[in-house]
Parts: sequence; C-alpha cells; structure tokens
Amino acid sequence: MKKYKVGVMGATGAVGRQMIDVLAERNFPIEELRCLASERSEGKKLDTPFGECVVQKTCETAFEGLDIVLGASENSVAEAMAPYIKAAGAVFVDNSSAFRLNPEVPLVVPEINPEDALAHKGIISNPNCSTIITLVAINAINKLSEIKGIYASTYQATSGAGAAGPVEMFEQSAKVLAGESDIEPKVFQHQIAYNVIPQIGGFGENGYSSEEMKLQNEGRKIMHLPELKVSCTCVRVPVERSHAISACVITEDKLDLDEVRAAIAESAGCKLYDNGDAHEYPMPIVTSGQDIVYVGRIRRDLINDNGINLWCCGDQVRKGAATNAVQIAELLIEK
Repeated sequence: MKKYKVGVMGATGAVGRQMIDVLAERNFPIEELRCLASERSEGKKLDTPFGECVVQKTCETAFEGLDIVLGASENSVAEAMAPYIKAAGAVFVDNSSAFRLNPEVPLVVPEINPEDALAHKGIISNPNCSTIITLVAINAINKLSEIKGIYASTYQATSGAGAAGPVEMFEQSAKVLAGESDIEPKVFQHQIAYNVIPQIGGFGENGYSSEEMKLQNEGRKIMHLPELKVSCTCVRVPVERSHAISACVITEDKLDLDEVRAAIAESAGCKLYDNGDAHEYPMPIVTSGQDIVYVGRIRRDLINDNGINLWCCGDQVRKGAATNAVQIAELLIEK
C-alpha cells in the first residue's frame, strides 16, 4: 500500500492532537507525520502513535514534500498558509471556517457528498461541528423526501470553545460549590457553570449569530439544496464534550415514521437510539469519545404534517472536526 506524508497544522491543540490519534485509529497509511504549530511550540516533543514528533514552526517552507495537510488552526493561519500548501503540491483539508463558503472549495461530509472532495483545487473545507452532526443525522430523511426547511436548537459543549472552555466551567463549578461569588468569565460571555448561554458567535443584522447561520449556509452547499431555509438557535451548555441538536425537519412529502426510523438506522455514520420506554435517547455522556451520530426522540411535528422532530448528539471534537477531516483524507487516497 502506498504511504503518504501528512502534516497536521495546529498539532498541539485539542483538534490537532485528536487528528493524530484518529489517523492511527483508522490505520491511515503514514510514511511521515509532520507536526506543525506556532512559534511558541517549536521544538516541543509530542508523543504520538507514530512515535515521538518534534513540533516544527508553521511557516511558508514547512510543507515541502507533504501529500496532505490537515488544518486545525484559526482562520488567519489557514488563509496565510493555504497558498504555500498548494504550491508545495499538498492537498489542504482545513477545519477552519476560512474557505467553507468559497464556491471554488468543496465543503465535505463524507457520508453525504464524498464526490465533492474529488473536485478540489488544492483545498477542501471541513464543515462546522454542529452542522456535521445535524446533517449526518438528517441525511437519510433527505433521501426519502427533499428537505425544505429546518428549525433547530443546538446545545453545544464547552470544549467547542477550545481547551480553555471546560477548564473555565470546572473552575467556576468549584467556586459555586464553595460559596464563592467572585466569578469572572473569560472564555464565555457569562458564567457557564450551572447556566446556559444563548449566544455562540457575534450577532448579525438579522439577529442571528454567526454560528446560527452556519447550519443554513453550509447545509445548502453540502446537501446541494440551494433553497434550504434554516432557523437556528445556538446555546452553550455546561457540558464538557459532545454537541446535541433538537431539529424539526420539514420535507416536501409527508413521511411515514417507521420508514424514517428504518432509513436512519441504515444511514452511514448514524445509530438509531430511540427507545423512550427504556429511557434510551442520545446524550453527550453516551456519545463522547466515538464517531457515530446518535439519533432519537423521532416523532411527528404537531404543527406541520410534513415535519419530523428528532434529537441527535455527537462528539464535536471527533466526528465534528478531527474524524471528518481524516475521512476526507481517506477519500483522497482511495481515488
């Protein structure tokens, strides 16, 4: 089997480290693993499943000889480095939002639109984490009848804000339990311990946040539904890991619930987890640390006859970021 030289940009962060672990778990054929990060991490030694890796500085010359670069860096770094990655002849699979809505850049969820990845021009974008989880959950419904609209609320874990998110939550929780009142939020807009915050991202002129618009804008591109309409509310909740989404999916035709359940059960990347009598439904504590999107609480909407309500949950660090990127890389080597 041919082996590949793979770089991970942002290798010292939570998503970058997860990418490295997933590459090993999925037996990606690695000839060389090159760990790249900011100047402050240069020279740091990372213990990886592929052996010890000395971190190199992310710079214009860091990509020579690589076949694939997995990006886990912020937008500014992705934008600055993309031309040099392409010039080096590598394919850039980027987890930032920098190129997601660029019409020249495929936006890919392998279970939904794998063929789009092969039309790349050197860059492929990884979608937003809650977008990935939601679309994997509802893809089977779209195959039964085209989705016209979605009402959704996301309940997003603190680790979605980076490694500092859970740290702040646990520190605040300890203070609350100790009866201390000097809680000063730094990562989030307000105290997150014992609280929920209905804002992720900045608000636009329409009153929706940047995070809330991603499900519509990215969903249109991934599912090839240019007229898709989505009304979304994103909420940060005091959970360490795994995002949950409540969605009402409105389809062109009225669907049979048993047919919907059967389709979801057979859909790639999904697990039907829907037994209310046994108190069996998706939860962060059930879905963390693995790559499957759990789907449950499936029921007909009581307002719109063509509406299907469901609840889904998935690990946003893995399937919502690192694993999806590695799956895209797998599509590249399968061709």
